[in-house]
Amino acid sequence: MRYETSGHHDSGPAAFLHRDPQVARVQGQLHDMVEELLADGARDGSVRGDVPPGELAAYCLHALTAAGGLPSRAAVLRLVTVTLDGVRSVAAAPDQGAIRTDAP
Repeated sequence: MRYETSGHHDSGPAAFLHRDPQVARVQGQLHDMVEELLADGARDGSVRGDVPPGELAAYCLHALTAAGGLPSRAAVLRLVTVTLDGVRSVAAAPDQGAIRTDAP
């Protein structure tokens, strides 16, 4: 079951792309590839194992989709860092300290 918002209707090019069967197929393939990589990582202990790999793949892909709307390269790098920190198993996570929020 997927969570869907009610009352929100896409329009324009984004809506067209989301309805395109070829785009949906490629998105599914990307999800499957990321899910498989995360499952491999969970088996070897480098990726958290408390969240199903398919769910974690969806979280990652949706988070990284936000990169297109960020104002700077630094913001994109912070997003990638936060996403990777969320994927790592606690045992494999290096002590990163606080995330810098002062960079543009």
